[in-house]
Amino acid sequence: MKERTIFQKFIHTLVDILVLLSLAWFIVYSFFSLYRVSGHSMEPALSTGDTVLIDELSYRFIKPKRMDIVLFQRADKSYNMKRIVGLPGETVIIQNGRIYINGELLETTKISPIALPGLAKNPVELGKDEYFLIGDNTDSSEDSRFQNIGNVHFAQIRGRVWFRLLPLRKMKLIV
Repeated sequence: MKERTIFQKFIHTLVDILVLLSLAWFIVYSFFSLYRVSGHSMEPALSTGDTVLIDELSYRFIKPKRMDIVLFQRADKSYNMKRIVGLPGETVIIQNGRIYINGELLETTKISPIALPGLAKNPVELGKDEYFLIGDNTDSSEDSRFQNIGNVHFAQIRGRVWFRLLPLRKMKLIV
């Protein structure tokens, strides 16, 4: 009788674990996507080879926020990851290596000093659904400062980088 009880507990526990894993798999593959980072433009936040989860659901209900890291589709249909610094309706300008939004200095330690302001050496006015994106490692980033990227429309944003899965030693929420 005791052996049967232990066996039943084992089976119940195994079934619970399988149900939880199935539910987790369904949630991840229904509302998130995996993306492997390539390039150095988002260092130190994200590095080449990191595998991240992209939250494709939340932007259906809420608008992207300043400093979110997003995955977006370029005009050539490839994907890039950058940080949002300018929001719809704002004016962005880069002077003396610093970003100004509507004339106010953007205080952040996440983005390296900017040697090349590109298009943002003059004020860049964002439309009602446009965002200005920049890579954290500005010396190695092709972003909204350059003509081939420019302002990014909301429809181009696939989702928010939410969680780093790999490498395991660097697993964490991305904020």
